[in-house]
Amino acid sequence: MLKPSPRTLYFENSIGRIWEEPQGYVRLEYRPGAREMVQFRALLTHLAQALLRRQWSKALIDQRAMAPYTPAELDWMTNEWLPGAVRDCGYRHGAALVAHDVFARLAMNQLVMANRGLAHVYRTFENEAEATEWLESVGS
Repeated sequence: MLKPSPRTLYFENSIGRIWEEPQGYVRLEYRPGAREMVQFRALLTHLAQALLRRQWSKALIDQRAMAPYTPAELDWMTNEWLPGAVRDCGYRHGAALVAHDVFARLAMNQLVMANRGLAHVYRTFENEAEATEWLESVGS
């Protein structure tokens, strides 16, 4: 029996890491602590590029250690990054492992509510196995 290929580190900076998972999705792991906007934008820009490069439509967003989004981060994600990732990179399904920080959870809810009109589905999960099972069950 063949062993599944290992995941591959695609990009890393002070904000987090992006992995290419052999099951056909990109995984973003946020690091704890405050974020610098240039590094934040770089991380998410690389996330979109990884989706486009692989022609994948799915991402697992691990927010468990994440600090709340700042108003500037929310504005950029809502008005630029997410619409562009959906339109230009085919991003369709996001499984978010919810943050331990209640304010980070609230900020994520703001982002989801502000982007309800996009051709994109976010689901939140407490359990990583349930999140990956859902991602693997949705279309590519």
